[in-house]
Amino acid sequence: MEPIDLRSDTVTRPTPAMRSAMLDAAVGDDVYGEDPTVNALQRRVADDLGFEAALFVPTGTQSNLLALMAHCERGDEYVVGADAHTYKFEGGGAAVLGSIQPQPIPQDVDGSLPLDKVAAAIKPIDPHFARTRVLALENTWHGRVMSLDYIRAAHAFTRERGLGLHLDGARLYNAAIASGVAAREIAKHFDSVSVCLSKGLGAPVGSVLVGNAALIEKARRWRKVTGGGWRQAGLLAAAANYALDHHVARLADDHARAATLAAGLGEIPGVKLLGHYTNMVFVDVPADRLRELDVHLREAGVRISVGYLPTLRLVTHLDIDDEGIARTVDAFRRFFVRS
Repeated sequence: MEPIDLRSDTVTRPTPAMRSAMLDAAVGDDVYGEDPTVNALQRRVADDLGFEAALFVPTGTQSNLLALMAHCERGDEYVVGADAHTYKFEGGGAAVLGSIQPQPIPQDVDGSLPLDKVAAAIKPIDPHFARTRVLALENTWHGRVMSLDYIRAAHAFTRERGLGLHLDGARLYNAAIASGVAAREIAKHFDSVSVCLSKGLGAPVGSVLVGNAALIEKARRWRKVTGGGWRQAGLLAAAANYALDHHVARLADDHARAATLAAGLGEIPGVKLLGHYTNMVFVDVPADRLRELDVHLREAGVRISVGYLPTLRLVTHLDIDDEGIARTVDAFRRFFVRS
């Protein structure tokens, strides 16, 4: 049986048509700025999201890092959610490589940062303190979509305070589809946006950072410094272009399948449904049975991420179809029914 991998939407594989697009891509040396397919992708994403310039990079982690290093200097500070990806799951890169101090703020349930708490965290102009330079938000956050009203308020707040506003938009297109708006309607409120193409959109590699021309030029230098300069990257840019052509609208299918999965799991005794948001489903199971459940699911051809907490995150994506959802629910049901 074809395995069902619900660990993340990063596990998607290029479709046959995407592979064909990669094979036919025109390429050049991107460090010299000569890869035509990379250049076309960068122009396209910048135009689509309403920015002057864009930079194609290997990962979302690097894209966020380059944005922070372009916004800040050594000894500066960025304000970020205490559970945000850029703070908690990117190896401390801003501090380690950029000498940028993070100032974490506890997030609300939708991932937003209360602006009164952000205001209280901003440092006065004084040599004792790091200089607060940028506010970093994340959309989606654990699948949750940040409201446009909050984003507008955050934009107005940063203008008043003289701060930059960065978006970790790893799943920006999921947020746009769920909100029923174009991605640029979200992105236009930010000074820089990182967009991941290798998650729900299904490209094998790559993220794009957008911003004004000066910010992207700084980011381009830091990309090289951090080892991210690549050569004939048009093969990967072709996959990204294909994903943007064919895989944006279909994110709605992932969201619908997540809802179906949540409904099915929520009916199983022993499984506590915590909620589902865009393409993610969260459930609690008995902590002392996590390992046993993991073994059972693997034997049934279902893969999930199992850590040390009873909360599980299951993520739908391009490679998960209706049959896969049904098989997953059935595997969970068989485990808990036999218990």
